[in-house]
Amino acid sequence: MKLKQVDKISGIRSEDFLKKYLKPGFPVVIKDFISADSPAWKKWSYDYFKEIAGDIKIDVYGKEEDSMDRAASAPVGQMTFAEYLDLITKEPTELRLFLFNLLKIRPELKQDVIYNDVTGGKVLQWLPFMFFGGEGSSTRNHFDIDMSHVFISQFQGLKRIWLFPNDQSDLMYKLPYNFHSIANPKYSNVEEFPGIEYLEGYEAVIHPGETLYMPAGWWHYIQYETEGYSISVRALANSISEKLKGARNLFITRHFDNTMRKIFKDHWFHYKINTAKRRANNAIKKNKR
Repeated sequence: MKLKQVDKISGIRSEDFLKKYLKPGFPVVIKDFISADSPAWKKWSYDYFKEIAGDIKIDVYGKEEDSMDRAASAPVGQMTFAEYLDLITKEPTELRLFLFNLLKIRPELKQDVIYNDVTGGKVLQWLPFMFFGGEGSSTRNHFDIDMSHVFISQFQGLKRIWLFPNDQSDLMYKLPYNFHSIANPKYSNVEEFPGIEYLEGYEAVIHPGETLYMPAGWWHYIQYETEGYSISVRALANSISEKLKGARNLFITRHFDNTMRKIFKDHWFHYKINTAKRRANNAIKKNKR
C-alpha cells in the first residue's frame, strides 16, 4: 500500500478551489475553512457541552468488525453525553459517537461556527453532523452512501485519515450492496487480503482548525490519534449520475440488502464475501499486467 500526504492550502479563491479540487475530485486540507472569528473557538469545551446537553442519552459505537454484514453498525450501548465526555477525557477507548447531531439538539450552536465556503455556496451549512471519538478508536473503511462531497473540520484532538479513490473498491474487498470493505487497510492480514498491497491512496492528519475535503465516493478510514471531535458538512455530487447513484444507495440498495439479509441470513453474507474476494483477485491480476 502506498500513501501520499494530502496537500494543505489556505486563502484559496472559490473559482480556484472548484477548478483544482472539487470538479476533478481531489482531496485537500483547507486551513481556513472554519473562520478564526468563529465563537466556537473560545466558547466550546467539554465542560460547556456537559452544561448544555450533558443529561442527553446517546448511543455509543465500538469496534465494527461484528457489524460487517450490514450497511450501518449497531450501537454497543448507551450512556449520557456527560458520561461519555468524561470517559474519553479519562482514558483511551474504542467508543465513538456516530452522526451525533448535537447541533440539531442545540441549534443555537450553529451560530458559533462561521464557514469560509470555498465552494461558492455549494456547501449545505444547514446540515452539519458532529463526530466524537476516544483515543485509539477508528471507523471501518467506507465511502459515504449518499455520494456527497464531505468537509470534515477538526475542533479538538488529532485525526489521521486514509483516503482512496472509488476505482480501487475491488482491491478494498468492497462488499456488494454495501458501502464498506471487509478488509481493514491498516490491520488486515495481507496473506488473507492480498489486494491491500496494491492500494494507492492519501494520508491526512488534521489538527484543530483544519478541514479535510473528501471528494464524493472516496473511501476513508478514520483514526482518532487522540480523543476529540469534529464537524462535517456536505456538498452535493458534481454530476447528475453521481446524485442518482447516491439516491439509489439511500432508497433502494441498502433496503434491498437488508431484505436479502433477513431472508437468507448468513448465506447472503457469505455470498457477498465470496464475490468481494473474486473481484479483488481479478483486480490484482489487472494490476500485475
